[in-house]
Amino acid sequence: MPRDTDEGNVMQQRDRFIDGLRALAILGVVGGHWLVGALVATPTGGLRIDSPLRYLAWLHPATWFFQMLGLFFLVGGYTAAQGLRRARARGETDAEWVRRRLWRLGRPVVAATMILAVALPLLGVLGLSAGTARTTVVLFLQPLWFMAVYAVITALTPYALRLDRRGGLRVVLALAAAVAVVDLVRFGPDVEPAAVGYLSVLPAWCFAYQLGVAWSAGRVDRRVAGGLLAGGLALFVFLLAVLEYPVSIVSVPGSTRSNSNPPSLMVPALAAIQAGAALLLRDRIERLLRRPRIWAAVAVLNLSAMSVFCWHQVALVGVSEVARRLGTLPGLGDAPVDIGWVVARFAWYPVLALVLAGLVVLVRPYEHPVPAVALKPADTAETAEAVSR
Repeated sequence: MPRDTDEGNVMQQRDRFIDGLRALAILGVVGGHWLVGALVATPTGGLRIDSPLRYLAWLHPATWFFQMLGLFFLVGGYTAAQGLRRARARGETDAEWVRRRLWRLGRPVVAATMILAVALPLLGVLGLSAGTARTTVVLFLQPLWFMAVYAVITALTPYALRLDRRGGLRVVLALAAAVAVVDLVRFGPDVEPAAVGYLSVLPAWCFAYQLGVAWSAGRVDRRVAGGLLAGGLALFVFLLAVLEYPVSIVSVPGSTRSNSNPPSLMVPALAAIQAGAALLLRDRIERLLRRPRIWAAVAVLNLSAMSVFCWHQVALVGVSEVARRLGTLPGLGDAPVDIGWVVARFAWYPVLALVLAGLVVLVRPYEHPVPAVALKPADTAETAEAVSR
């Protein structure tokens, strides 16, 4: 079967609501990184990493809307649970399913790592400064912490299904409670936050993933969605107003406390808000996604999700380096100290998106490890859901 015909069949099998949420999460990650990642030109002819969050406190609430990884983990839990159930029905073992899933997640990352390992030394010979090369490596590795956590949680999917059968939504609440306990210890008077904070990494991100597993089992209806939204909002406000958690959901350079590294209770609270709101708005979102142009953009973004994750920071470095060589331009290469920088950075988004699209087209073959000719009708839904990651 020709590749384009197979992809057409795959697209007909897709759940538009699931793809819409995943695309929204991806856009949030990319847009957020492009906003908070300032690359400032140095006197020695390179680029160093800075952030407008260091200087502009009023920008911190914007991170609530860009940080949508909770939606990504929610969709991941839902689709993984569905995929594992289908694999079991076909007679596939859990270990086989996990290996196949992790390979699909890891292949674009391995390819991107190898490409950069070859390209950066060559670019160094052609004049790329050591500082810019170092910045490229740091920004490339930065999103991979997420992929590492996601891979671990994906490998635990068989246990997530088992826990859901036994405890249902109580397991989701228990994960949030575990993060609360870690926060209580890490923010205590005599304990360094870093000493125990990373114990919250798995429960904080498993919260949304386990919620997705429960959703796939039919446990999350509109009443539960409303409870998630109301409960998440109440907890979010309490953490901010009463317990004085940091306003920014992502780390702020120079700050002694962080909501993301390691994750605090703000992470599951925000995930609950986002999940509840999305599920309550499902009908409206699905109507929006029936518009051909919007659906086409969402579908393409889903089919290139991993490549987008791997290369969006490289696109930022590339555009910034070209701008540096042309002279310091607003939003690229200058210090992010005022609202003018923010406006200028948003104005660069179309250029950044175009460069990223070009990179994704070049590396697209690494996104699809399963040959089209090997697909069978029974596998199309599984393949559609798997290649979206």
